[in-house]
Amino acid sequence: MKAAIVKEKGTTPVYSTFEEPKSKEKNVLVNVKASALSNLTKMRALGNHYSADHIYPNVAGTDGVGEVDGKRVYFLATNAPFGSLAEQTLINKQLMVSLPDGIDDVTAAAIANPGMSSWAALVSRVHFQAGQTVLINGATGTAGSLAVKIAYHLGAKKVIVTGRNATKLAKLEADKAVAFDMDKSDGANQLTNDLAEVFKDGVDVVLDYLWGDSALAIMTAVAKFGGHHVTKFVSIGASAGQNEIALPSAVLRSSAIEILGSGVKSATMPELLSAIKGVFEWAAQEKIEIPVNEFDLADIEKAWQAPLNPRAVVVMK
Repeated sequence: MKAAIVKEKGTTPVYSTFEEPKSKEKNVLVNVKASALSNLTKMRALGNHYSADHIYPNVAGTDGVGEVDGKRVYFLATNAPFGSLAEQTLINKQLMVSLPDGIDDVTAAAIANPGMSSWAALVSRVHFQAGQTVLINGATGTAGSLAVKIAYHLGAKKVIVTGRNATKLAKLEADKAVAFDMDKSDGANQLTNDLAEVFKDGVDVVLDYLWGDSALAIMTAVAKFGGHHVTKFVSIGASAGQNEIALPSAVLRSSAIEILGSGVKSATMPELLSAIKGVFEWAAQEKIEIPVNEFDLADIEKAWQAPLNPRAVVVMK
């Protein structure tokens, strides 16, 4: 079968022929229709993610949309060395979600991972309640902008967005937008101070897609201005490129902040599947669409280098 093959750790996938998977025990064959590229997909394929299997050669791809016995399904957690960027893959039959009518294959493939990121964080990690206030750090990306809509859908009273692009922030339908520039010498302090009134009013949940200096500035704002209000800070990603921060213990001792993570292994697989199912049902009902950039499987090297926004989706033809 044709597939996007990673021959060695750290190398870009190439379009070539790979052995066909065979169904066995609880695993079933899926005829793949579409698979989106994400940071998780790339990092796992290249062996740079904590959940990577480190089996080479392998077929890249962690999730996708396909058909099983003529029924459309979304699937995730492929069985190494078989990934989703191929004509077929091998999936545990318990790790699939049926697709509702009203959402096409490409949209489902594109929206599943970014939509799930905030849905799982809110529902499973912090047990979000309608009427609470949410701050989304890094709201201008695909996942962050979807998080704004999902927070409102789940009943948020107020949504605050922060990010590096003031123009994009202004286009989001949020209650308040705060732009920042961490390249400035006082960028972190400025963001902390700009959030003074926000945290004095009370923020229940922070969804952080960036990590790094902006995340620390937000935690500092919680400590300085949040009083005794409990704020649950959820780390979802590190797209700012900083994997580590110097977190002073005073931030924890002088605030009611609770720091959590949300992702593979911090949320259970049933929780992730439930989140994806919720995203699909919401997207189908509300006719939610996100920008996509489609590529044929044969063009995997071009797709691999494409920006993550708009969402790159590889289709099998």
